Amino acid sequence: MTLAYIPSPSISQFTIGPVTIHIYALCMLAGIVAAVAITSRRWSRHGGDFDQILDIALCAVPAGIIGARIYHIITTPERFFGPDGDWVEMFRIWHGGLGIWGAILLGGLAAWGWCRHKHYPVDLLVDSVAPALLVAQAIGRLGNWFNQELYGAPTTLPWGLKLNTAGTAIGSGEKCYSGTTCPTGTLFQPTFLYEMIWNLIGAALLVWLGRRAAAYLKAGSLFTVYVMWYTLGRGWIETLRIDYAHEFLGVRINVWVAMMVFVLGAIAFIVVQRIGATVESSEARLRAVTATEVRD
Repeated sequence: MTLAYIPSPSISQFTIGPVTIHIYALCMLAGIVAAVAITSRRWSRHGGDFDQILDIALCAVPAGIIGARIYHIITTPERFFGPDGDWVEMFRIWHGGLGIWGAILLGGLAAWGWCRHKHYPVDLLVDSVAPALLVAQAIGRLGNWFNQELYGAPTTLPWGLKLNTAGTAIGSGEKCYSGTTCPTGTLFQPTFLYEMIWNLIGAALLVWLGRRAAAYLKAGSLFTVYVMWYTLGRGWIETLRIDYAHEFLGVRINVWVAMMVFVLGAIAFIVVQRIGATVESSEARLRAVTATEVRD
């Protein structure tokens, strides 16, 4: 008899009149709002203002969503193409399927382009956004809980996830992705919870590191630490998941990506420390640009 477990929500959407509201989308929206608020506060301490962050977000967020979807399409093409695919499904993001790697890449490129256009110091921006991204990703994982998706292997741990097969969540009928039948009441590793906790710890670590080691770190360093922290956690959490994923040499593609990005993050940290600008010099640039914008 199971004495303790994490229950699953019975719904993943609700309606207001003719409009269907997906809780997954609400979690994403809440994460974006939190990220903008946190980034704006940190950016302001460096000499910027909220309007600058809002403009950057208006460029980066749509690009990030597109990038996240493109990554999912590339890594799971059979869902959209071929005899069993439906290409229209590419546009139904409320059915799930967003890859953080694509979001960071395309969203980051959009933010970089806007910063270059406005002469904002990109190194300060990425340091400001680093803990905010982890908080946003933690909030976004709640959407997976409501959808009952991306959970891990069966477990007997008291914090195992119990699926609600009577609900309307999109994952309610996916008890075992391998196609086998799991006994009624089987609990699963709550990988969404593991990643939430990992991300929140990482956000706190980055804030602490930025305060305690500010004198020793070049501008842009915190973002490289974010990259290493997230990929380190994502790598081991990914090995627990049982949802279908393509593999290479017996290892899930996302695990390979996490390892490669971790190495790139470590290299970037070393490079930034050697040739990066100091925080003080980047802050001087930002204050000068902000003053010009205010004057104009």
